[in-house]
Amino acid sequence: MMEAWPTVAWVLLVTNVADWLKTVQSRDFSLTDIILLHPSTTPHPGGFKCFTCEDAADNYECNRWAPDVYCPKDARYCSVRHVMDNHGDSVSVTKRCVALKDCLSTGCADVSDDGYQVRGGRFTSWEECCTSPEGFGLIRQMCSSCCQGNICNVLVPRNASTSVFSSKSPLSSSSRGFLPAAQNFFTVTIVIMGFFTTGSF
Repeated sequence: MMEAWPTVAWVLLVTNVADWLKTVQSRDFSLTDIILLHPSTTPHPGGFKCFTCEDAADNYECNRWAPDVYCPKDARYCSVRHVMDNHGDSVSVTKRCVALKDCLSTGCADVSDDGYQVRGGRFTSWEECCTSPEGFGLIRQMCSSCCQGNICNVLVPRNASTSVFSSKSPLSSSSRGFLPAAQNFFTVTIVIMGFFTTGSF
Protein backbone atom coordinates (compact mmCIF):
# COMPACT_ATOMS: atom_id res chain seq x y z
CA MET A 1 0.00 0.00 0.00
CA MET A 2 2.92 2.36 0.63
CA GLU A 3 4.20 2.17 -2.96
CA ALA A 4 1.07 3.84 -4.37
CA TRP A 5 1.64 7.16 -2.55
CA PRO A 6 4.81 8.18 -4.45
CA THR A 7 2.93 7.60 -7.72
CA VAL A 8 0.04 9.78 -6.55
CA ALA A 9 2.49 12.47 -5.43
CA TRP A 10 4.17 12.46 -8.87
CA VAL A 11 0.81 12.75 -10.63
CA LEU A 12 -0.17 15.72 -8.46
CA LEU A 13 3.22 17.38 -9.00
CA VAL A 14 3.07 16.96 -12.79
CA THR A 15 -0.52 18.31 -12.85
CA ASN A 16 0.51 21.40 -10.89
CA VAL A 17 3.54 22.03 -13.14
CA ALA A 18 1.38 21.65 -16.27
CA ASP A 19 -1.16 24.19 -14.94
CA TRP A 20 1.65 26.57 -14.04
CA LEU A 21 3.14 26.35 -17.54
CA LYS A 22 -0.22 27.20 -19.13
CA THR A 23 -0.45 30.45 -17.16
CA VAL A 24 3.16 31.43 -17.83
CA GLN A 25 2.89 31.11 -21.63
CA SER A 26 -0.02 33.57 -21.94
CA ARG A 27 1.63 37.03 -22.18
CA ASP A 28 -0.94 38.97 -24.21
CA PHE A 29 -4.59 39.90 -24.00
CA SER A 30 -7.25 37.80 -25.66
CA LEU A 31 -10.54 38.87 -27.20
CA THR A 32 -12.32 37.68 -24.03
CA ASP A 33 -10.19 40.00 -21.89
CA ILE A 34 -11.08 42.96 -24.11
CA ILE A 35 -14.82 42.16 -24.05
CA LEU A 36 -14.72 42.12 -20.24
CA LEU A 37 -13.21 45.63 -20.29
CA HIS A 38 -16.09 47.04 -22.36
CA PRO A 39 -19.26 47.71 -20.34
CA SER A 40 -22.52 48.56 -22.08
CA THR A 41 -22.89 52.16 -20.80
CA THR A 42 -20.69 55.19 -21.46
CA PRO A 43 -20.30 58.46 -19.50
CA HIS A 44 -20.92 60.59 -22.61
CA PRO A 45 -22.09 59.94 -26.21
CA GLY A 46 -19.30 58.34 -28.20
CA GLY A 47 -17.37 57.49 -25.04
CA PHE A 48 -14.58 54.95 -25.38
CA LYS A 49 -11.60 53.49 -23.54
CA CYS A 50 -7.91 53.19 -24.35
CA PHE A 51 -5.28 51.17 -22.58
CA THR A 52 -3.36 53.74 -20.51
CA CYS A 53 0.01 53.41 -18.78
CA GLU A 54 3.19 55.39 -18.31
CA ASP A 55 6.61 53.83 -18.98
CA ALA A 56 5.54 50.21 -18.40
CA ALA A 57 8.23 47.56 -18.86
CA ASP A 58 6.46 45.92 -21.80
CA ASN A 59 3.08 45.67 -23.53
CA TYR A 60 1.75 42.94 -21.25
CA GLU A 61 2.51 44.91 -18.08
CA CYS A 62 0.89 48.00 -19.57
CA ASN A 63 -2.32 46.24 -20.61
CA ARG A 64 -2.47 44.18 -17.42
CA TRP A 65 -2.38 47.16 -15.06
CA ALA A 66 -4.15 49.74 -17.25
CA PRO A 67 -6.88 51.54 -15.29
CA ASP A 68 -10.40 50.79 -16.48
CA VAL A 69 -11.57 54.37 -17.18
CA TYR A 70 -13.14 56.23 -20.09
CA CYS A 71 -11.20 58.81 -22.07
CA PRO A 72 -12.04 62.49 -21.60
CA LYS A 73 -14.55 63.97 -24.03
CA ASP A 74 -11.89 66.02 -25.90
CA ALA A 75 -9.62 62.98 -26.48
CA ARG A 76 -10.80 61.10 -29.57
CA TYR A 77 -7.82 58.76 -30.17
CA CYS A 78 -5.64 56.20 -28.42
CA SER A 79 -1.86 56.54 -28.73
CA VAL A 80 1.10 54.24 -28.08
CA ARG A 81 4.78 55.11 -27.66
CA HIS A 82 7.05 52.06 -27.68
CA VAL A 83 10.78 52.31 -26.98
CA MET A 84 12.95 49.29 -27.83
CA ASP A 85 16.58 48.49 -27.16
CA ASN A 86 19.06 47.62 -29.89
CA HIS A 87 17.82 44.00 -29.88
CA GLY A 88 14.17 44.97 -30.42
CA ASP A 89 13.14 44.18 -26.85
CA SER A 90 10.78 46.57 -25.06
CA VAL A 91 12.33 49.21 -22.81
CA SER A 92 9.17 51.20 -22.12
CA VAL A 93 5.55 51.40 -23.25
CA THR A 94 3.34 54.46 -22.78
CA LYS A 95 -0.33 54.45 -23.81
CA ARG A 96 -2.74 57.38 -23.53
CA CYS A 97 -6.00 58.95 -24.61
CA VAL A 98 -5.06 61.89 -26.87
CA ALA A 99 -6.45 64.62 -29.09
CA LEU A 100 -5.87 64.75 -32.85
CA LYS A 101 -2.89 67.12 -32.57
CA ASP A 102 -0.98 64.44 -30.61
CA CYS A 103 -1.42 61.90 -33.44
CA LEU A 104 0.10 63.91 -36.27
CA SER A 105 3.65 62.54 -35.89
CA THR A 106 3.44 58.75 -35.88
CA GLY A 107 6.32 56.57 -37.07
CA CYS A 108 9.68 55.31 -35.85
CA ALA A 109 12.87 57.19 -35.00
CA ASP A 110 16.24 56.35 -33.55
CA VAL A 111 16.69 58.09 -30.22
CA SER A 112 19.63 58.35 -27.83
CA ASP A 113 19.49 57.13 -24.24
CA ASP A 114 18.60 60.64 -23.10
CA GLY A 115 15.54 60.70 -25.41
CA TYR A 116 16.82 62.99 -28.16
CA GLN A 117 16.25 61.98 -31.77
CA VAL A 118 19.42 60.98 -33.61
CA ARG A 119 19.78 62.73 -36.98
CA GLY A 120 22.45 61.50 -39.36
CA GLY A 121 24.91 60.45 -36.70
CA ARG A 122 28.18 58.71 -37.38
CA PHE A 123 26.51 55.34 -38.01
CA THR A 124 25.11 54.55 -41.44
CA SER A 125 22.69 51.80 -40.36
CA TRP A 126 20.89 50.41 -37.34
CA GLU A 127 23.02 47.25 -37.50
CA GLU A 128 26.28 49.19 -37.57
CA CYS A 129 25.12 51.35 -34.70
CA CYS A 130 23.96 48.68 -32.42
CA THR A 131 26.22 45.74 -33.13
CA SER A 132 29.50 47.64 -32.97
CA PRO A 133 31.14 47.94 -29.54
CA GLU A 134 31.27 51.76 -29.69
CA GLY A 135 27.59 52.02 -30.58
CA PHE A 136 26.19 49.46 -28.16
CA GLY A 137 23.47 50.95 -26.01
CA LEU A 138 23.73 54.48 -27.40
CA ILE A 139 20.71 54.40 -29.67
CA ARG A 140 17.23 52.99 -29.17
CA GLN A 141 14.28 52.89 -31.50
CA MET A 142 11.04 54.65 -30.57
CA CYS A 143 7.86 53.91 -32.52
CA SER A 144 4.53 55.64 -32.05
CA SER A 145 1.05 54.97 -33.38
CA CYS A 146 -2.49 56.29 -32.97
CA CYS A 147 -5.87 54.71 -33.56
CA GLN A 148 -9.53 55.53 -33.20
CA GLY A 149 -11.88 53.14 -31.48
CA ASN A 150 -12.60 51.42 -28.21
CA ILE A 151 -9.46 49.77 -26.77
CA CYS A 152 -7.80 49.87 -30.19
CA ASN A 153 -4.29 50.31 -28.76
CA VAL A 154 -3.87 46.71 -27.62
CA LEU A 155 -0.67 46.08 -29.57
CA VAL A 156 2.55 48.11 -29.68
CA PRO A 157 4.21 49.34 -32.89
CA ARG A 158 7.55 47.64 -33.60
CA ASN A 159 8.45 49.06 -37.05
CA ALA A 160 7.36 51.59 -39.66
CA SER A 161 4.64 49.21 -40.93
CA THR A 162 2.82 49.21 -37.60
CA SER A 163 3.59 52.81 -36.59
CA VAL A 164 0.57 54.33 -38.27
CA PHE A 165 -2.37 56.61 -37.60
CA SER A 166 -5.62 54.76 -38.27
CA SER A 167 -8.88 56.66 -38.18
CA LYS A 168 -12.45 55.42 -38.62
CA SER A 169 -13.68 58.70 -40.08
CA PRO A 170 -12.27 61.33 -42.45
CA LEU A 171 -10.07 63.89 -40.71
CA SER A 172 -11.59 66.76 -42.71
CA SER A 173 -15.26 67.64 -42.41
CA SER A 174 -15.34 69.12 -45.91
CA SER A 175 -14.81 66.41 -48.50
CA ARG A 176 -13.80 67.25 -52.01
CA GLY A 177 -14.60 64.91 -54.83
CA PHE A 178 -17.18 62.16 -55.06
CA LEU A 179 -18.58 60.13 -52.20
CA PRO A 180 -17.42 56.48 -52.39
CA ALA A 181 -20.80 55.17 -53.60
CA ALA A 182 -21.07 57.87 -56.28
CA GLN A 183 -17.50 57.24 -57.37
CA ASN A 184 -18.17 53.48 -57.71
CA PHE A 185 -21.33 54.15 -59.72
CA PHE A 186 -19.45 56.55 -62.00
CA THR A 187 -16.62 54.04 -62.55
CA VAL A 188 -18.99 51.16 -63.32
CA THR A 189 -20.96 53.36 -65.76
CA ILE A 190 -17.79 54.33 -67.65
CA VAL A 191 -16.65 50.69 -67.88
CA ILE A 192 -20.04 49.53 -69.19
CA MET A 193 -20.13 52.35 -71.74
CA GLY A 194 -16.65 51.34 -72.84
CA PHE A 195 -17.79 47.77 -73.47
CA PHE A 196 -20.79 48.91 -75.57
CA THR A 197 -18.78 51.33 -77.70
CA THR A 198 -16.00 48.84 -78.47
CA GLY A 199 -18.41 46.00 -79.15
CA SER A 200 -16.86 43.73 -76.52
CA PHE A 201 -20.26 42.48 -75.31
